[in-house]
Amino acid sequence: MAMQEIYLDYDVAGATHQAFVAWDDALPGPRPGVMIAHAWGGRSEFEEDKARWLAQQGYVGVAIDMYGKGVRGSSPEENAALMTPLVEDRAELQARMLAAYAVMQALDTVDTSRCAAMGYCFGGLCALDLARVGTQIAGIISIHGLFIPAPNTAHKAINAKVLCLHGYDDPMADPASMLALATELSAAGADWHVHAYSGTCMRLPTRWPMIPTAAPFTVLQQMPGRRLRSAIF
Repeated sequence: MAMQEIYLDYDVAGATHQAFVAWDDALPGPRPGVMIAHAWGGRSEFEEDKARWLAQQGYVGVAIDMYGKGVRGSSPEENAALMTPLVEDRAELQARMLAAYAVMQALDTVDTSRCAAMGYCFGGLCALDLARVGTQIAGIISIHGLFIPAPNTAHKAINAKVLCLHGYDDPMADPASMLALATELSAAGADWHVHAYSGTCMRLPTRWPMIPTAAPFTVLQQMPGRRLRSAIF
């Protein structure tokens, strides 16, 4: 195997963003592309490692950038300041996702008919919004993602297959929001699956602004990586 990786600058409404792209150039011809949308702190080594892992499985992994080149949070307060404007302006969030999707589809290593997007936490919300706007994309995967509905996508058809891998005890997306998402996806005509894992939760930082009553660093059983990989593939 000959693994390759690059940082790729791209434009979003005049602002420079930067994706990380990984692929195996020993494989012949175009292959499926998978976007990875980052959590609230910005693109990090975590998402880049997921792109590398996907490349090892025969995909082109593209860790995208929702905030802008070099823009990262280094504390819960900074992370919230970066994420919250996009959660509150879903049209802007969706425009950034669509721009990143166009960048991935323009790669000559990517088979444009076989693309997907996945994301973690805030990135799960981003991936779901790519489906909500009716994007022609094969699949969407949200991993312990936020299920906050978008106010501007009602009555739009969802063309992608949707998979949500969800910690049932996650206070950021409680069972009621999971059921609301299921209703939303069904109304949009989506082919969807939700895998809910008992006793699982994402790690909550100190002073999580969206859950002021949450205990600092609440940790339940994290989703087992082996079970997640099995669900995805």
